[in-house]
Amino acid sequence: MHTAGKTPSTLLALGLATALSVAAGGAQADELYIRAGKMLDVDQGRVLSDQWIQVRDGKVVQVQPYPDGALEQQAARNARILDWSRYTVLPGLTDLHTHLVGDIQSSNYAAPLMSSSARDALVGVGNARETLRAGFTTVRDVGAYRAFTDVALRDAIAAGTVEGPRMFVAGAYVTVTLGGGEVTGLAPDVQVPAEMRRGVADSEAQVRQRVRELLAGGADFIKIISTGAVLAAGTEPGAPEYSEAEIRAAVQEAALHGSFVTAHAHGAEGIKRAVRAGVRSIEHASYLDDEGIALMKQHGTWLVADVYNGDYIEDVGRRDGWSEEILRKNRETTDTQRAGFAKAVRAGVRIGFGTDSGVYPHGLNARQFSYMVRQGMSPMRAIQSATIEPARLMRRESEFGSIAAGRSADLIAVAGDPVADIEILRQVQAVVQAGRLVCAADAAVACRQDKR
Repeated sequence: MHTAGKTPSTLLALGLATALSVAAGGAQADELYIRAGKMLDVDQGRVLSDQWIQVRDGKVVQVQPYPDGALEQQAARNARILDWSRYTVLPGLTDLHTHLVGDIQSSNYAAPLMSSSARDALVGVGNARETLRAGFTTVRDVGAYRAFTDVALRDAIAAGTVEGPRMFVAGAYVTVTLGGGEVTGLAPDVQVPAEMRRGVADSEAQVRQRVRELLAGGADFIKIISTGAVLAAGTEPGAPEYSEAEIRAAVQEAALHGSFVTAHAHGAEGIKRAVRAGVRSIEHASYLDDEGIALMKQHGTWLVADVYNGDYIEDVGRRDGWSEEILRKNRETTDTQRAGFAKAVRAGVRIGFGTDSGVYPHGLNARQFSYMVRQGMSPMRAIQSATIEPARLMRRESEFGSIAAGRSADLIAVAGDPVADIEILRQVQAVVQAGRLVCAADAAVACRQDKR
């Protein structure tokens, strides 16, 4: 390849074409070189200029200031190159609270019964693709109604059969009978399939058994429904549904298998029970109070709060005729959740980025960043909550979450500075996953743009 006299934009096009041809052929070249105009070092919370990132076998080998002439030198030897000198480069983003399998939320309580496991998994394929192309290269999928459909999707992505983010999955919800993790709102004589009740447990002994079964079935972690839910008919978000002893039983059993528990917990008492019992993260936390914040600080528990979601439910729920019960519960929790989140941010609670995608359409995950900043997070800290903090939560910080030697080469490029304008993250220009170019704005496969 002759490169003399070629402009940087021409070299970018050449690099993209090379990378896309490799991806289309299903092969993985040994090396990739990326020139980053700016790069976010999320480990240190700083922005670096003009960096040269070397990738080999899907992992970052070296990050250094750009050496003069390196781009042309590597182009001359037909190396794969991405000239992102006009972009800011970040680690691939992580959403800690997704539901990729099956349809998004609707007004019909019986909707989960109107699909099948096979269809739910196939719908999940499209949802996974949208999520990845929006810049989210890793997700923690926190539950599916049909047990282990999330395991099947995770394994298909890992095998390269379908395109999607790295997934960590819960397998099913651990929930009390007719609790926040069940399909509710049905007539009393409707029989819910057994596969949709695999996690139902009503005692400490049953909780332990369900944890063992879910982990044996391929779950990576356990999701326990500690309180009622906004979107489950007949349950109240503020009401505890498990005792502290029952939650502790789940935590202990998961630990025996090298895993951990996250707790769906809206109510203040349910939050405190879960934190004292040793869960790794609290999801939602709509009624988080000062005592709960202090406990989370003491125990090092992460807060994963879907602070965007309330606006979506209000707007779309009213438009599409969602039940008054759900709309009421959403109104009662949205502002209190955001107030508690802001207090937790000020107190220095560990924050993880989680959106509850699947309630809203997949691929719009980055809308939540501006909500977090509005509630007091700095843009850098909000970005860290979706990069290095999730990796730490899942005890995988040596594998991904930052752009550093030894980490997976999961990278995204954006036009502009997200530390100055967090909304830029809604318009990802390019995504690289484990060294493979997934999409780029000026290439054959475009990334997802959320410009609303």
